[in-house]
Amino acid sequence: MSAEILHNQPAHAAEHEHHEAGSNSVFGFWIYLMSDCILFATIFATYAVLSTSFAGGPTGKDIFELPYVLTETFCLLISSVTYGFAMLAMHKGNQSGVIKWLAVTFLFGAAFIGMEINEFYHLISEGFGPDRSAFLSAFFALVGTHGLHVFSGLVWMIVLMIQITQNGLTATNNTRLMCLSLFWHFLDVVWICVFTVVYLMGVL
Repeated sequence: MSAEILHNQPAHAAEHEHHEAGSNSVFGFWIYLMSDCILFATIFATYAVLSTSFAGGPTGKDIFELPYVLTETFCLLISSVTYGFAMLAMHKGNQSGVIKWLAVTFLFGAAFIGMEINEFYHLISEGFGPDRSAFLSAFFALVGTHGLHVFSGLVWMIVLMIQITQNGLTATNNTRLMCLSLFWHFLDVVWICVFTVVYLMGVL
């Protein structure tokens, strides 16, 4: 019995060590998200100050197409739901389910980015680029910063799918999934604020 206990001790110690490392990683990622909150709060404040500085250029009413942006918004909201399904599959130890739902999440996220790039392209081609007015500079800075975060999340998602395919649902990969989940849902919340402050209030 004593030999069995001694044999199991290293395994329990290793499991405890993995748990502690995972908890520290998630806690550290929360700290990163708080710093990102400060970044977005600063850009939101800048937008609030410059949102009426049109310099004779277009206003939000002139350039925002609410139905188009609503479609963008639904793409991102649905991607958060599908990521939730990926997390449920992770807790069940269903590797193929995790990969499947991450792939679906990636497609919705990519659709969001594609629509945002298309919106920027049309605005710039019509002469409404970030150099046209302070309002447009703040608009491109805020929406573009969020878009860069979403793009980073998509790259992270691809890397994670490769890692899970190669190594399975290890403790390390599960921690990475949890961190990406926090990041993705955080971007969802930020976009709701962007949609409300920039687009909805912009067309009033």
